[in-house]
Amino acid sequence: MKAFIHRLGSLEISEVNDPIAKSGEVVVALRAAGINRRDINIPVRRGEVSEALVLGSDGTGVVESIGEDVTGFSIGDEVIINPSLRWNSNSEAPPAEFDILGMPDNGTFAEKIAISYEQIEMKPAHLSWEEAAVLSLSALTGYRALFTKGKLLASDTVFIPGAGSGVATYLISFAKNIGARVIVTSRSETKRKQALELGADLALDASSDWKKELENETIDLVIDSVGRATFNRSLEILKKGGRIVVFGATTEDTVDLNLREFFYNQHQLIGSTMGSREELREMIQHIEKYKTHPVVDKVFSLNEAMEAFEYVEKGKQFGKVAIRLGK
Repeated sequence: MKAFIHRLGSLEISEVNDPIAKSGEVVVALRAAGINRRDINIPVRRGEVSEALVLGSDGTGVVESIGEDVTGFSIGDEVIINPSLRWNSNSEAPPAEFDILGMPDNGTFAEKIAISYEQIEMKPAHLSWEEAAVLSLSALTGYRALFTKGKLLASDTVFIPGAGSGVATYLISFAKNIGARVIVTSRSETKRKQALELGADLALDASSDWKKELENETIDLVIDSVGRATFNRSLEILKKGGRIVVFGATTEDTVDLNLREFFYNQHQLIGSTMGSREELREMIQHIEKYKTHPVVDKVFSLNEAMEAFEYVEKGKQFGKVAIRLGK
């Protein structure tokens, strides 16, 4: 089968062996996969490793074969891949055995994947292959940050720096689904308009004076994945006693924090990452209830995987980018 792999410091489309379902596994013939920033960073992390690795964490397809001791699924089932490995029940932090699909395990940028049946869920019927392909990692990350960790209520206002990311588009949709007020930022006028079309109540230029712009707003919750560039600016507009949830750092990892201001304002700083299978199932129920559609910015073929990587790396997209696979 054809796959997009990394080995010896290079990315390439290559022929690899078809996977075989072992006990407790299924083989899924993939129809589409979703690109995440994690996929782009993995080649740097792996360096010159000689063993080929199929990249990719998100995907969707059809169960093609079933190994022994598999229950609950049949050949022909349309499923999505859960990339959050071995984290079954909701908990304050992931278990020690937690990992994310796509390293060290072979991932989803291939025509087929063998994976534990505990790592697949039925595909929501209202989603296209491309929409389902970009769902799991980003939507699960957003759902946990917003609801499990952020405790968002319908009466709250949530502030989201960086409106164009895949997770941000889910955050906007999920928050508006329950009736919360949503304020976002972006350097791009186009992305600000797109965020408003998606449902955001207010979209600010990232370079504007947030404190002045929001002097008549009460920000209950901030969801930040940008890092150093926005962290302290977000704290400045967060209400006293408000919550800030951090799940990423696309700019620098370290920040300077005025502890006195922080504890005087009684802010709550909360870390979050990915989520459990329990939360994934809750998230799927949420999008089925509200008939939420993921925002798919662009779809590439597997042969165009390098172009897709470059597109995402440059931050051109609003929402998610998919790779079409198989039939």
